[in-house]
Amino acid sequence: MTIQRCGWCTGDALYEAYHDTEWGVPVYDEATLFEFLILETFQAGLSWITILRKRENFSEALDNFDYKKIANYPDEKLAELMNNPGIIRNKLKIKATVSNAKAFIKIQEEFGTFSKYIWNFVDHKPIQNAVLNYKEAPPTTAVSDALSKDLKKRGFKFTGSTVIYAHMQATGMVNDHEITCFRYNQIKELNP
Repeated sequence: MTIQRCGWCTGDALYEAYHDTEWGVPVYDEATLFEFLILETFQAGLSWITILRKRENFSEALDNFDYKKIANYPDEKLAELMNNPGIIRNKLKIKATVSNAKAFIKIQEEFGTFSKYIWNFVDHKPIQNAVLNYKEAPPTTAVSDALSKDLKKRGFKFTGSTVIYAHMQATGMVNDHEITCFRYNQIKELNP
């Protein structure tokens, strides 16, 4: 029997595994929210599969996405990252990773957790969409626009509305699984 998945992930084992186990599952854990935020910022202008294939390299290079360490990276570490062929070697994105870690910590200080801050944009309850075909899912929404604007105001970089909507999809703030996908109802049931 063939499993019905969202059309964007079919045919690639890594993509399918990510889709089947992670994409759209609500995330409240600080470390995971930060990891996805950083991976999404590196994705800007690239495909998600490119980032997914380098995810382990990013984890190793960025101290397992430890935002407290990243916020204090010296220039030598930035130079080391620029010379690491296992990650995306974009100087602006690497610098943004450090400034985003600092901004992430400031939000934690203000709101208690980044999770409380970000989930407040959807009233702490995932948005349940009814996507027939992934190509019809919007690249941005009014919520991603507002969240992007607020993050930028707080000093975040590479957090445009499209990047932020992708982050919302990945971390389950919105359920954009196609309604025929086997994960659609499973994810919906996680969010009564």
